[in-house]
Amino acid sequence: MLGTLYLVATPIGNLEDLTYRAHRILGEVDLVLCEDTRNTKKLLDHYQIKTPTKSFHQHSDARRFHQILGALDSGQNLALVSDAGTPGISDPGAALVAAVRERFGLEAKIFSLPGASAVTVSLPLSGWPVDRFCFFGFLPHKKGRQSRLKELLGQRYPVLIYESKHRLAKLLEELQNLEKEAGVELELMIGRELTKMFEQTYFGRPEELAALLASDPDMAKGEFVVLLRQLKKTTNNED
Repeated sequence: MLGTLYLVATPIGNLEDLTYRAHRILGEVDLVLCEDTRNTKKLLDHYQIKTPTKSFHQHSDARRFHQILGALDSGQNLALVSDAGTPGISDPGAALVAAVRERFGLEAKIFSLPGASAVTVSLPLSGWPVDRFCFFGFLPHKKGRQSRLKELLGQRYPVLIYESKHRLAKLLEELQNLEKEAGVELELMIGRELTKMFEQTYFGRPEELAALLASDPDMAKGEFVVLLRQLKKTTNNED
């Protein structure tokens, strides 16, 4: 009998956010596939889950895919987790799901367990209408970054991106430059360390948040979700 692949959402910070179902599945499967086994071991140890782990990440080669597909073919049940949040969102989970569906077709048994995601945690915090929004994940570090920024600036709906502490100041500077070039005004929400002890949200224009970041070194610590929307298009009267 073909084994089952479970996509298990794990906490993005607060360990209490693991669901009862996720706890049960992680304890029942034969193997947990992890983005980083060290990070996942902390979670499993916290819940006293003894299931063995194996790494699966963006650099996993064809041999690892072959091992996973072979395990499913032999009837083993597997859980896939990322370091935090829902696997398949801004991580290599989608590639594994595609490989399983390609190998086993309609017989593939894949279940996605609902749970923590920085996307769904951050959107309600904005207070903005987010019945429609655009998600861009992590922006490119260098090549293609400016074109991606211009692309998100052209969206009609709020845009959500992930950003690291190393590039937050750069992002705010880039958004200020884009405002001037495109003649628009942007409003931002920055969520820092969501669900964790020092969780904070910041609201304002790019230049306001850049000034706050420069004056408060603690603001640059942690992991970030950035939500932005266009307030209005400015007019340049040269008459």
